[in-house]
Amino acid sequence: MAFRFEDLQVWQKAMDLDEQINQLTKTFPKEEIYILISQIKRAADSVVLNIAEGSTGQSKAVFKVFLGYSLRSAIEVVSCLFIAQKRGYLQDDNFKRLYNEYEVLVKMITALKNSIN
Repeated sequence: MAFRFEDLQVWQKAMDLDEQINQLTKTFPKEEIYILISQIKRAADSVVLNIAEGSTGQSKAVFKVFLGYSLRSAIEVVSCLFIAQKRGYLQDDNFKRLYNEYEVLVKMITALKNSIN
């Protein structure tokens, strides 16, 4: 693999979840395209992008900052999932599955961030 981030399990997990969010939003009503769909997709993309950007040849301190951005974006995705569930776009079983997956991702990001000295 050519780039350091490609080997990071946290980046791979974020990529998988990003695609799940992308597929999920295809089931949302069209009136949400510039509202909730845009917001949740940008947040999910941001998780992936910040991990990648922070990992590429910068200082450890800068990588930690980008992991913090990624962490906050993951929390934003979870908040969007709550909104989608409340609006009736997301069934309880899918909500719980994605919620649990993002909880794992948040723990992975936090562990990586805490491991950087």
